[in-house]
Amino acid sequence: MKVSVAAILTALLLLSGCAKTPAPAPLATVPDVDLERYRGTWIEIARYENRFEKGCFGASATYVPHGDHILVTNRCFDRTGIQSGEANGRAYAVEGSHNTKLRVSFFRPFYGDYWVLMVGKNYQYSVVGEPTRRYLWILSRTHTLSDADKKTILDTLPSLGYDASKLYWTSSPSN
Repeated sequence: MKVSVAAILTALLLLSGCAKTPAPAPLATVPDVDLERYRGTWIEIARYENRFEKGCFGASATYVPHGDHILVTNRCFDRTGIQSGEANGRAYAVEGSHNTKLRVSFFRPFYGDYWVLMVGKNYQYSVVGEPTRRYLWILSRTHTLSDADKKTILDTLPSLGYDASKLYWTSSPSN
């Protein structure tokens, strides 16, 4: 029986279409998050672009523990610094995660993952992502990061499976 090269290539192409893309490696979070220290307002320094922040040139997120959940207020700002949008939601800590993994909803019953991947020793910055690595935020208590904190974050992102070149800096990239 003679099999043509074209038949073999066609079969390989069909089989390769059935192959699954490997799942990303499990995403590590910090060991624990003290919600009282995390409370308050965080300024977005950089992010992976996403559809729900289109037109935001800066954003802030305020977290307030409230009973069994956390009240979340996200604000979007235009190029001039004027608030152009606001979203209010609730976050719930995932049981057993030591507050490092939250489920957040702005449109119940839909929830998204909010995982704290890095946090400064004085809670001066936070890096937040989720298991698929489609979303990423670098947050700070101020409008800038120290050079040391920025270097620490950028040096760590590849080990977490994130590409720093995809970051959209919502303020000057020289933060």
